[in-house]
Amino acid sequence: MNYTRSNAKDYAQANMRGIWAAALLPFTESGAIDEDGFRHNINHWVNDLGIQGLFISGKQGEFYAMSVEERKRSLELAVEATGTAGQTIMSCSDQNLDVVLDLARHAESCGADYIVVHAPALHFSTAQDETLLHYYSIVSEAVDIGIALWSHPDSGYLMSPELCNRLADLDNVVAIKYSVPRDMYSELTALASDRIHVSTSAEHEWLDNIIELHWKLYLCSSPPYLIQTANDRRMHDYTEAAFAGRHDEARAISESLQPVRDALMGTRPPEKPHAHQKYWQELLGQVGGRVRKPLLELSDEEKATTRAAFEQCGLAL
Repeated sequence: MNYTRSNAKDYAQANMRGIWAAALLPFTESGAIDEDGFRHNINHWVNDLGIQGLFISGKQGEFYAMSVEERKRSLELAVEATGTAGQTIMSCSDQNLDVVLDLARHAESCGADYIVVHAPALHFSTAQDETLLHYYSIVSEAVDIGIALWSHPDSGYLMSPELCNRLADLDNVVAIKYSVPRDMYSELTALASDRIHVSTSAEHEWLDNIIELHWKLYLCSSPPYLIQTANDRRMHDYTEAAFAGRHDEARAISESLQPVRDALMGTRPPEKPHAHQKYWQELLGQVGGRVRKPLLELSDEEKATTRAAFEQCGLAL
């Protein structure tokens, strides 16, 4: 790591910035990790698209369908392929705390820049705060690497801004991916942005969050490499314009992306988000690959509908 536990927050405030993307992980027809395909995608993402950080083996990466050893391998591949062209944040999320700690230590040892740990599902529980304080304290004390929290509805609850503000006091907690309504992440920004980056994965809200909440980090989902190409980096362009204070220019660029957003989201079958995004990757010339069982693949009809929308959306290849 390029920092110590004692200066993790300061380092992250200075370096954990810009557009970060959550990596889809390609699998072969046999279900193995497509290592060459993953390297190809990472090279495109960081070198052609200028994406500044990659979120590895999260929900987009189908971590729940992989063994611990496969997850470790995916972290190693990402560090190797990214090199010095970008940064990495590794998902160590799991229901088993021992697995979380094992993955966290592996991420730290293999050269990751940060880790992310989502709030676990807590069964037979009507209150969570003290349990979650205990949970994240254990993770924080086990490693020196910077930690991003992650709260989302899949846990069965949302961590409150007040709880997240308390967690922001942990020495090496540096960020949160806060997949919650805007009023909640706005409140947390007011409470804790002096200690941690607050972010959410909604690309369509990113520009407003730069302008109104002074955010510097998009953490993160797949749009950075699904709505951009090497010849059409409008998300990058509106982000840089907004950072520079050219808000009208940034908004015009962002609004020009709406047909792309509509084509991407409007053709996505609710039960097949991974397969749909991977097919979209293939249309872009990236390596999509298969999904892991029990996830469903797209039908030929769904592919045809997606391709037709893709070809009309105005994204420059």
